[in-house]
Amino acid sequence: MSTKSLADFDFETGEVLLLDKPLTWTSFDVVRKVKNALRIKKIGHAGTLDPLATGLLILCTGRKTKEIDQIQAQEKEYTGTFRLGETTPSFDLETAVDMARPYAHLTEEQIRAAVTPFLGLIQQTPPLFSAVKIDGKRAYEIARQGLDAEIKSKTVEIKAFELTRIALPEVDFRIVCSKGTYVRSLARDFGVALGCGAHLTRLVRTRIGEFRVEDAFSLEAIQALRPPRPEGESDIPRRERPKTAPNRAGLQYFAALQADALAAKEHQAAAGTAADAGPTEAPE
Repeated sequence: MSTKSLADFDFETGEVLLLDKPLTWTSFDVVRKVKNALRIKKIGHAGTLDPLATGLLILCTGRKTKEIDQIQAQEKEYTGTFRLGETTPSFDLETAVDMARPYAHLTEEQIRAAVTPFLGLIQQTPPLFSAVKIDGKRAYEIARQGLDAEIKSKTVEIKAFELTRIALPEVDFRIVCSKGTYVRSLARDFGVALGCGAHLTRLVRTRIGEFRVEDAFSLEAIQALRPPRPEGESDIPRRERPKTAPNRAGLQYFAALQADALAAKEHQAAAGTAADAGPTEAPE
């Protein structure tokens, strides 16, 4: 946690604010929430994080928004988990598994050896489920309509790529990379290299340049600073999204996975309770 108290920030003049982004929030969600909570006129983020990623999101306010491009250009560090043997159209948990392949035959030596070709300058194709623009439209808008489009590859740099845990089908990693690197694409390409497919199931951004997630504030801590409304100004009720509106972050599949996991836990707990209760006597 930062040694600087939030109360010491002068957001209107300009600050660089480190925030630990919650799971399923879009980067825009966070900017809007902080802007409304602290009543900041000028604010932006220095580098998008996917809804299913957590970790360091840097917000710049006031005059510090001029530093956004400079911050975005710095190297990034991530940790996370690949799941081998399954692929998804989005390369992460945002969409359902569309293909499964055997992975149990892979040895630890083979998996670790697959890292080497990805070090240094490489060509990488961003996911169709991304904010890349194609003919003026965001790629994810095209993808969520069930359409396909060609995305050009680009050069990125992987400065460090290490595997920190191998427990098939899961593989944990740490990478240091240049601006513009898509870790979801790296998951896809790593799976292709191993011949079994893979997708990203967890991603945490731990660093941007010298800024670290350990020094970031929680969203709850920032919301706690919300100033009282001026006397006589009434609270404006939040406009709720229509129930029929599409899920902005496209997380229906992820939500279904979470619901299934919760149901499985409840079923397991219920089964354990029934077993502990022992046999009951049948009515005569």
